[in-house]
Amino acid sequence: MKNFGESPIATAPEAAREPRAPTATGAETSREAVPLAHEAIHETVAELLGAQARRGLLLDVPAGEGALAARLQRAGFDVRCCDLYPQIFRLPGVEIKGGDLSATLPYPDASFDFITCVEGLEHIENPQQAVREFARLLGAGGQLVVTVPNILNIEERIKWLLHGYTSHFKPISREALARVRAQLGTMEEMALHINPISYAELRYTLEKYGFEITRLYRDKPKAHLWLYWPLVALIRLLARFSSADKRRERWTAELQSDEILLGGNTLIVHAVKQANT
Repeated sequence: MKNFGESPIATAPEAAREPRAPTATGAETSREAVPLAHEAIHETVAELLGAQARRGLLLDVPAGEGALAARLQRAGFDVRCCDLYPQIFRLPGVEIKGGDLSATLPYPDASFDFITCVEGLEHIENPQQAVREFARLLGAGGQLVVTVPNILNIEERIKWLLHGYTSHFKPISREALARVRAQLGTMEEMALHINPISYAELRYTLEKYGFEITRLYRDKPKAHLWLYWPLVALIRLLARFSSADKRRERWTAELQSDEILLGGNTLIVHAVKQANT
């Protein structure tokens, strides 16, 4: 496991537009695929995979309209795509299959060299099932890039303290749900964040199914981060009063790393499937 306390911060460029709301119909068929996630996430994922020494067969799930798949295809990967709603896919010439991350995906064992899962786990009922599927679909040495909303950065910790919820996991009231359904109809899963996943839960799940995390990334720096520096310094100071064994056992270095504690809205995790798992 990488020592994140000594690692440089990996970020995407500052400029990143807001995610585009998905369309529930087949309108605008002439336009190209656009990111349903922040573009900075796609840029970071494409950069870290593009830096790999090899290429291979890559599954992008959920694929959305195909914007990330298009980037990765240009980078030399042989891309296949899967989504709960394949009817919104807009990338010609790339295979798209319907599939549910909470169930069994429609591919045989050890089919892929790479898997990307951007803006997926927080939308489903059973993230552990998704990670179990990723382990099944990757051969030994296969690489996984998965993203989740960063609910443990300092800003989100304060919002939880003050409001009882974070930016990405607001209460899904009947009124809020009605607004989503008015826009998306029966495809409400595309917009609803129902499963807040912390780094600790994600790491446990990845290791349970045979993955080793190689590095953490953040999508982009948050604005006005300097306002939180005194509180960040206090958190890191208090941690020093714990024993080295407890800090190691409780993943303190990672949880207080720049990528998490001072991270952006999204935590990007790069992991490798280990042999004999």
